[in-house]
Amino acid sequence: MARKPDKPLVWLKGEVKTPPFSETSRIEAGFLLRRLQQGESLGLPHSRPMPAIGTRCHELRITDRDQTWRIMHYVAADAVVILDVFSKKTEATPAGVLETCRKRLATYLRVTRPKER
Repeated sequence: MARKPDKPLVWLKGEVKTPPFSETSRIEAGFLLRRLQQGESLGLPHSRPMPAIGTRCHELRITDRDQTWRIMHYVAADAVVILDVFSKKTEATPAGVLETCRKRLATYLRVTRPKER
């Protein structure tokens, strides 16, 4: 049986590179993103749902040497959409990040799926 093709990554904001990511955390982020592209559903401790942004939105959680990275993403039927990549410094996700991700997602959906609105 043929394997489904991987979903592409659509980067709306952010990047994963060394630096600022350590080589180890960059590789971990790439591995987790690849699993998402292959259609795998991830749970804690690697991923957590983010309903405050929208349906099918999650955050990947990458622990680095001295900081924690978050990759906010939306899992569409045909792509994994990266909404933001940032270093998380507090326990709660900053309200500004949530609002920005909601706006990016709304714009993406409006542009790519105008008939579904």
